[in-house]
Order: sequence, then structure tokens, then C-alpha cells
Amino acid sequence: MQFVDEASIIVEAGKGGNGCLSFRREKFVPKGGPDGGDGGHGGSVYLIGDESLNTLIDFKYQRFYKAQNGQPGQGRQMSGKGGDDLHVKVPVGTTLIDEDTLEVIADVTEPGQVVLVAQGGRRGLGNIHFKSSTNRAPRRTTPGTEGERRNLRLEMKVMADVGLLGMPNAGKSTLIRSVSAAKPKVANYPFTTLVPNLGVVKLGMHEHFVMADVPGLIEGASEGAGLGLRFLKHLTRTRLLLHVVDVAPFDESDPVDAAQAIINELEQFSATLAERPRWLVLNKLDLLPEDERESRVDEIVSRLAWDGPVHRISAISGDGTQALVQAVYRWLTEQRRLEAEDETAAEHERDMRARMEAEAVARAESRLSRKRKRDEDEDDDFDDDDYDVEVEYVQ
Repeated sequence: MQFVDEASIIVEAGKGGNGCLSFRREKFVPKGGPDGGDGGHGGSVYLIGDESLNTLIDFKYQRFYKAQNGQPGQGRQMSGKGGDDLHVKVPVGTTLIDEDTLEVIADVTEPGQVVLVAQGGRRGLGNIHFKSSTNRAPRRTTPGTEGERRNLRLEMKVMADVGLLGMPNAGKSTLIRSVSAAKPKVANYPFTTLVPNLGVVKLGMHEHFVMADVPGLIEGASEGAGLGLRFLKHLTRTRLLLHVVDVAPFDESDPVDAAQAIINELEQFSATLAERPRWLVLNKLDLLPEDERESRVDEIVSRLAWDGPVHRISAISGDGTQALVQAVYRWLTEQRRLEAEDETAAEHERDMRARMEAEAVARAESRLSRKRKRDEDEDDDFDDDDYDVEVEYVQ
């Protein structure tokens, strides 16, 4: 199945039914009266989080979603039937943005979470509501109101606790294959990972966490090189980043330069995401002679001026991977405990998430403004004069 993590759709709620203009006419009832019923309310549009979905591909082929209109009222004080609501399923982890106002409507982070995105129109009133002592035969009704119509942008970010970060061929896919049941493609050429992959890392009966592997970055990704920074947004929901570094690149490039390039691209993408806790994971140590391993590790750590946790692994053989995932699980457990018991820690986490969402909205606004400018530039290429024809008469 094709992986699609961004989509634009149009949602439209149903129109409310009009009120009815009617008068009672019955045998043996010499004086009738108004009996026009109300219209039905228009149906609303709701989006619902569904954990069985992992892509927005359905919205690539169907972009317009409309709820039912309410039916008009009838005589004998009969109200029209309300329009059925429309429920649209979206993957858990989807952010809903109004494209016109750039307002973040909601963040669907739980299965079954229901979000109202377009309110149905109100019903119209029948003439029975307007009778009075001075107006026994009102001919007044009200029409139903139009339902809301919205242009929405859906952005899906995978739900994971830990994110893998690094250059292409650093061994991220091999690592997630080694510690989970995920089976991303692994090959000896760059960019074998083209879409994010999720893996559940299990340590015990009730001990597990979710790890995300995203396509590798290269220097210049912030300017569109390689696959760009598009998939980095999937790491904004993680609590911990594992920076995987190939200590023995096949092209004999400098691992320190590669690591520094990733750090620079991360800061270009999101200053807040760059503040997330990040561990250094030195991979492919099995490719180095045993007597050189420790000196290579010390050199990389020293040149990067790294003062955080450092883990030495070989993803393909599994050396050091269990120690890594156990340390990750302990760290995640402690973080959750801190946030549950310490309001300051919880507020810090909420603040980071809010800042990353604000950055996401700013990126969306920038993309939309560039698109509008392109559209305007294309329109400027044509004007009425382009179709004027000068006719020269030759005698």
C-alpha cells in the first residue's frame, strides 16, 4: 500500500430543512389554523481516529465529503427528518488544519477520538411558531441555514516513543529489524527506506515501546536534497531520539562530519525538536578491528563534544542492542513517572508539544503562501491583451 502522510480535503455539512407553510383544513373544523412543521437539522461531519489505518491514501482519491441535508417540514405539524451525520475515519496521529485560517482544529491522538469539523445547518421553523392573538393566519416561515464548509489539510505523524535519526545506510532499518518485528527493506545502497516504519519493541509481558524509523537525511536536506525534511515531522511526537552513526562508512567518509550534518539539518527543521533528548548510537562496530574500536569511539565522542549517553552496537549481529533497548525503556518509564508526579515536568512536555505544533503551522503557512504565489505568477502570465489580434488591411 502506498504511504501518504499529507492530504487536502473539503468537508461540507448538510443544509437545514426549510420550515413549512401550511394551514389545517379538516371536516367539521370551521376554524383551522397554521400547522406547518419545522425542517430537519442538517447532518454534521465528524472525523474519527482509527488505529487500523496507517496512511492517508484514501483521501488522495476522494477529496469531497458531504453530510446529508435535512428534509423540509410538512403540514400537520410534522417535522422533516434530520440529515444523517457523516463519520470519516482517519489514522491515529493525524493533525487537522483549516487551510483558510491555518487554525489547528484538533490533534487525533487516541483511537475512537471524535472531532466535529463541520456543523450541520439549523432547521427552519414552520408557520405554527408565528401564530399570535393578533396574527391568526401567519404566512411566515424561516429557511434552513447552510451547513459549514471547510477546506482541511490532514497531516499524519506516526505515534512512536522513540525515533531513529541518521544518514542513509547508517543502519537504522537494520536496528529496528533487530529489536522488533518490523521488516523494513535493507540493502547496501542509500535511501532504501522511502517511508517511515514503526516497530514495537517488546521486553516483557507488559514492557514495550514503539520505535520509528524515518528515511535518512543528507547534508542540504533543508533545501530539498535527497528526500528533504518531509519525514522529520514524524519524529515530533517521539520523546527520545536515537542518533545512529555509521562508524565505518563504506565510502570512507568522516562519521563526525556526517553526524554534525544531521544535527544541523535537525536544527534547520525544528529548533524545538532539536531540544529533545538525543542519544548517540555508534553502529557497525563489528566492521572495525577490536583493538581500534574504543579509540574510534573516543575520537568521535571527543570531536562532537558529546556529553550525552553513548551506546556502542552492531545492529546486524545484535551486539549491544538489548542493552540499548533496556536503557531506553527505563528512561521512558522514568519520564512518564516524572510527568505523572511533577507538574513542572508535565508542563514542560506540553510546552514542547505546543511549540512543535506552532512550528508545524508556520511550515504549513509557508507552503501555502508559496503555492498561492506560484498560482498568482501563473495567472499573471495571461491577460485579456494576450487574446487581442491586430488586423492590418493591405490595399
